Amino acid sequence: MLKLTFCGGAQSVTGSNYLLEGTSSSGKITRILIDCGLFQGVKDHEKLNYAPFAYNPSNIDALFNTHTHVDHIGRIPRLVKDGFKGKIYSTSPGKELASLMLLDSLGLLEKDTEKDGEELLYQRKDVETAMNHWEAVEYHQGIKVGDFNVILKESGHILGSAMIEVIFEGKKILFTGDLGNPPNPILRDAEGPGSADYMVIESAYGDRRHEYPQDAGLKLERVIEGIAHDKGVLMIPSFSLERTQKLLFDINNLVENERIPQVPIFLDSPLAIKATAVYKKYKSFFNEDAMKIIRGGDDLFNFPGLKMTLSTDESKAINNTPAPKIIIAGSGMSVGGRIVHHERRYLSDPKSVLLLVGYQSAGSLGRRLMEGEKLVHIMGEDVVVRAKVEVITGYSAHADLDELYRTVRLASNTLKKVFVVQGEPKATLFFTQKVKDCMGVDAIAPEIGDSFELV
Repeated sequence: MLKLTFCGGAQSVTGSNYLLEGTSSSGKITRILIDCGLFQGVKDHEKLNYAPFAYNPSNIDALFNTHTHVDHIGRIPRLVKDGFKGKIYSTSPGKELASLMLLDSLGLLEKDTEKDGEELLYQRKDVETAMNHWEAVEYHQGIKVGDFNVILKESGHILGSAMIEVIFEGKKILFTGDLGNPPNPILRDAEGPGSADYMVIESAYGDRRHEYPQDAGLKLERVIEGIAHDKGVLMIPSFSLERTQKLLFDINNLVENERIPQVPIFLDSPLAIKATAVYKKYKSFFNEDAMKIIRGGDDLFNFPGLKMTLSTDESKAINNTPAPKIIIAGSGMSVGGRIVHHERRYLSDPKSVLLLVGYQSAGSLGRRLMEGEKLVHIMGEDVVVRAKVEVITGYSAHADLDELYRTVRLASNTLKKVFVVQGEPKATLFFTQKVKDCMGVDAIAPEIGDSFELV
């Protein structure tokens, strides 16, 4: 018997957590997890992080991590705290980035705990214990856990991200994790899914298409030119992994080809600065075009005018630099981090621009600004929004509707069922119906707690 239970990430973008239980013909039970992420967004949703796991962590034999965004790894230290003693598997850069992300997340959780008087989800010692459990593996390296045979395949989402392919007594299940948005200027594209009996696929953009990448770069150029002309401030809330590196890559290209005026540019995110250093360390994961640029002597993530502000004092000093200027800071959905300080200061300035380049979860400040709210509450202060709000979808690190559909189609000849997850209900249900109607493949949008026997 093979049983799949959706413990998170079902009809929700965040909280990715899937339990796979295999009972062999001898009666031996092996249990593995795919991801163990934080629930993010609205407060009611975040409360799920503190609920008991839907399984006994001490009974889990291993955990496989698709990638290191906190909605995929953020509850791993809690899992360890509650008794998990198995191994955690990811790629090498995935392991290194996980340590950065979990410690950064702990800092945010500590601030929330002080403010709300809640229990701290985990301690620093739990992160350290989790990293001691963590084992780095290569793409396509065979891993055997009980009667499960597992490999990681490249997913093209962020540095070291992976699809997880699991085989149990002849049945093959593919967990896509988050799929990348090709073509990526830095990383290799996702591998094809190959054959599979069952697929668990993300659907963050399951009901829409992205702009073409070249259109995204042109729009970024126009926004920067506008800021320079108006002498305003360009604020870019950006995820520390992948989104920031793509932005730096494109701005580097614009600066070195003299396509934009000289403007001070601040990378005001300690996490993004540290993550960019990890990117530089693992150049072997880059695509051939990026490698050619590096071999030509160019630093993809550094250029004249860029200042990385690691310390708090350096961050505060950004206020002393007159406009025009560009500030790239976390968090990507404006739910914390340094970007909210800049938004509080500059959103009321009609010369300034807030540029959204990533997914904005329902209920987040970024989503509310994207939807046009003109009065927002930031750090205890009401802020009237007079700045322009621009959106570029071409920088998304997620596959769009067409790319998701292509992934399913490539495996459609063997698929018995597709489980559509990691999207808001509207996107998830739209994509589920499209797979059923256009491909004739059985597809379902599970809810949290749903279990299925895979026969």
